[in-house]
Amino acid sequence: MAQIAVLYPQLPLDGAEEAALREAKRIAEALLFAAAEPVEESELKKRLPDSVNATQVLESLKADYSTRGVNLVRVGSKWIFRTAADLGYLLSRETQEQKKLSRAALETLAIVAYHQPVTRAEIEDIRGVAISKGTMDVLIETGWVRLRGRRKAPGRPVTYGTTDNFLLHFGLEAIGDLPGLEELKGAGLFDGRLPAGFGVPTPNDSAELTDSEEPLEGDADDLFAEVSEEAQAEASAAVDAAVDAVTMAEMEKVAEAMVEAIKAAEEELGEDEATSDREEE
Repeated sequence: MAQIAVLYPQLPLDGAEEAALREAKRIAEALLFAAAEPVEESELKKRLPDSVNATQVLESLKADYSTRGVNLVRVGSKWIFRTAADLGYLLSRETQEQKKLSRAALETLAIVAYHQPVTRAEIEDIRGVAISKGTMDVLIETGWVRLRGRRKAPGRPVTYGTTDNFLLHFGLEAIGDLPGLEELKGAGLFDGRLPAGFGVPTPNDSAELTDSEEPLEGDADDLFAEVSEEAQAEASAAVDAAVDAVTMAEMEKVAEAMVEAIKAAEEELGEDEATSDREEE
């Protein structure tokens, strides 16, 4: 505070603090405008005066821009300026219709988002069918899914999680903003009776490995070495065609498909129980 008083001797302490906050906001504003990618809050903090609270500066700047054509938004631990959502139509342009991600890719993405950290085997167990290697390749190529680590289990399977690009594309500030069970019910996606104890897991995309995971140990580059050049080219083409076509509404369709699968499993279970009863008789 002594340094602030020296810089602004004509102002009382409160006035000096306000002036320091204004200057810090100008610095943060300049850094964010010059950045081509979202900027980590910790990086911004390094450039701001030690006398100010970086989070307070950014939140104040966010409030300043809340009614403007450009908004300051937080994506995980990063910050970026984006066009106001209600003005997006002004910047849209007619383009050739993009091919959407396959249903398998959407279901896999939803499972990774809600169940992370999750392995391929766990994804297949939840979906009830095997997933092709190309499906996971496409999601990784989009930058929405990342390799987290390895499960502490026989075979040391790779675990997957979502990225900041996933949050940025779907307009989420944090992974916890994904719709929960009550929100999905409110959207009409969970009609009818649900199995006892059924619930939607709480998403967690923390960068820290869990107790059940261990580091990749630098072998991530070799994980997809066996993929042919043709398969890589197909995956890359699918990414280019699909990245801008996925919406949160399609993610909700995944939840609807999961409900249908649950109902089908219940019916099958009921038939099995009836058959067992007849055998006992």
